[in-house]
Amino acid sequence: MSTPNSKALPVNAAARMHENRLNPVTEPRAVRWLLTGIALVFLALFLVVPLVAVFVQAFAKGIDYYFESLKDPDAWSAIKLTLMTAAIAVPLNVVFGLAASWAIAKFEFRGKALLTTLIDLPFSVSPVISGLIYVLMFGAQGWFGPWLAAHDVQIIFAVPGIVLATIFVTFPFVARELIPLMQAQGNDEEEAAHVLGASGWQIFRRVTLPNVKWGLLYGVILCNARAMGEFGAVSVVSGHIRGQTDTMPLHVEILYNEYNFSAAFAVASLLALLALVTLALKLLAERRMSQVVSEAKATAQH
Repeated sequence: MSTPNSKALPVNAAARMHENRLNPVTEPRAVRWLLTGIALVFLALFLVVPLVAVFVQAFAKGIDYYFESLKDPDAWSAIKLTLMTAAIAVPLNVVFGLAASWAIAKFEFRGKALLTTLIDLPFSVSPVISGLIYVLMFGAQGWFGPWLAAHDVQIIFAVPGIVLATIFVTFPFVARELIPLMQAQGNDEEEAAHVLGASGWQIFRRVTLPNVKWGLLYGVILCNARAMGEFGAVSVVSGHIRGQTDTMPLHVEILYNEYNFSAAFAVASLLALLALVTLALKLLAERRMSQVVSEAKATAQH
């Protein structure tokens, strides 16, 4: 003979299972608050406090000294070199990223897996090692060193070496953002444009490029931030010639080693401002890109 409780138990269990599916966060409120608090404390200690310290130290001697530090000829030379390096490296990486991602996502060809692997190479190699590779190739005792010296061409310890090293460490960023986006969008629109008689360039300019513009912007933002903030590879190939081959990160190191802390933090504050602007643009691009990916997946399912 059954009792009322024997029938209620399965119903209650089913109700709890249904509630768990609707609300997967089943931890007690105290646990959730504890985890959130730990995350906030970690962010405050390792992100907010150092960022605030940079600006506090930068203005420690007053706003006049801050701007005087930035107007210093060596500092201004480092700023210009950093901007010039980024202005060269980022567009070249955009061209490479668009070409590589379009080929990988839209076509099948022999060596596709190898190309995809090579794109990730700078992520697996230390920037210092990549800078050393350029020294071994283009340095005075390198593979091409004697030929370059005979033709009065200097790459290492000069601007060309800085640009080459920066291009190497930053070239995966644009491609790595565009490849999954193009793969999610599929080839339907391109095939339809081809059937209607559009040429390859017209398909790329009017179909592919508008569909990936937010992913492209996201990759450009990350690429530019890394180009301006790169230290390891540039440090190896620059030679640390003050006022000539020092970028902003290298100039910060020099000033700090000379115990000129306020000037060092003044230049570092520009890199910190770049990081903050990058985060804001990155957030905007992420939202737009996630929306584009969702729409692409919804279109593919239908």
